[in-house]
Order: sequence, then structure tokens, then C-alpha cells
Amino acid sequence: MKKLITTLMMMAMFAVTVPVMSISAEAQTRRYVSRTYSSTAVKRPNVYRRHRKAFNIGIGTGVGMLLGGLLGGGKGAVIGGLAGAGGGALVTSRQRPKNYVRYYSRY
Repeated sequence: MKKLITTLMMMAMFAVTVPVMSISAEAQTRRYVSRTYSSTAVKRPNVYRRHRKAFNIGIGTGVGMLLGGLLGGGKGAVIGGLAGAGGGALVTSRQRPKNYVRYYSRY
């Protein structure tokens, strides 16, 4: 009986998620049309795109602390964290900015 109830619950969950996954990309854009031009505004960027610098520096710090802690103990973790933060900042400074809304126009 438990297997039957579990199977029915899983089928019900699957039946609910299938229509949600079929949403088109049209819901994520807005189109503005006039006589002279048309433009499209894209939806707000996700959390990673908005705070990319902080994520990259934090990930670099964590990796540096992990490696430094494995190799040199507590003092190595501090040194590795500083090196990782510097590396994350360097990688972030060399990346292209992606946290802006793009407007496409066609004349």
C-alpha cells in the first residue's frame, strides 16, 4: 500500500511540474513597438550576474583557505584566504561587465 501511495504522490508532483517547465521565453521579455522602431527590454539579471564580483572573490577566498588549511594548518588558511581573495579580484577585474540591461532595436 505504501508503494502505491508513494507512486501516486510522485505522479501528482510530476503532473504539476510539467506545465511549469513549458513556459516560453516570451514571458521574460517586453517588446515596445512604435511606427519608427521596436525595442525589447530583457528581464532583470539573476543574483550571480548582479553580484558577480562578490561571488568571485568569495569563491576564490574559500578555495584559497581550503588549500592553505590543508597544506599549512591555521596560518596557511589565513595566507591562502588572502591569496585566493587577490586571485578572485584579479579574475573579476579582467571579466567583461554583464550586469546591465540590453536593449535591442531594429529599424
